[in-house]
Amino acid sequence: MIRYNIIATGSTGNAVKINDILIDCGVSFKKLKDVYKHIKLVLLTHEHSDHFRPSTIRKLAAERPTLRFGCCRWMVPKLIECGVSPTQIDVYDIGKRYDYKVFALSPIKLYHDVPNCGYRLYFGRKRVLYATDTRTMQGISAKGYDYYFIEANYKKEEIKRKIADKKEQGEYAYEVRAMNEHLSQEEAEDFIYSNMTSKSRYIFLHEHIDK
Repeated sequence: MIRYNIIATGSTGNAVKINDILIDCGVSFKKLKDVYKHIKLVLLTHEHSDHFRPSTIRKLAAERPTLRFGCCRWMVPKLIECGVSPTQIDVYDIGKRYDYKVFALSPIKLYHDVPNCGYRLYFGRKRVLYATDTRTMQGISAKGYDYYFIEANYKKEEIKRKIADKKEQGEYAYEVRAMNEHLSQEEAEDFIYSNMTSKSRYIFLHEHIDK
């Protein structure tokens, strides 16, 4: 059985609890007050502040000294800077599978402006894919998964119109970066529909919010 809680998603902060795993930790500790005692593993993806808030990581490590933190190599120095002991950190390589007995996981390479990864999660026969902050899903396959937690940041025509309007008014169009570094809803749908079955569920994450 898969239980999930979208604690926060978007440019202001990201944290998603799937069973006893927290993926991303870009929110205040206060937002985790109802769940932090039940988390067994915190999975980190990349260093951007909306996915990795040092003050919250520091507080989690202090409140839960036996809590495990999992990440690829680029996040290890960031965790140590937050006071997380190296003995609490599980370091992963892209594409390898890691078995925690109750569940297993495998990191997948994503494509952003800093090193980033997503995760495949395995709970018995149930399979979950988590992927946000990526400009493409090309080369990634997840046929017949049960759950897809995937970024659908913007609609292409809508964001192109916003960029054109801002340029016409002489305003800075930060949406250009969103198009270059994030997955559109159309791309997310193409990926899901080419992989899912009639029993699969998908949850769109990291929707673009106007500033």
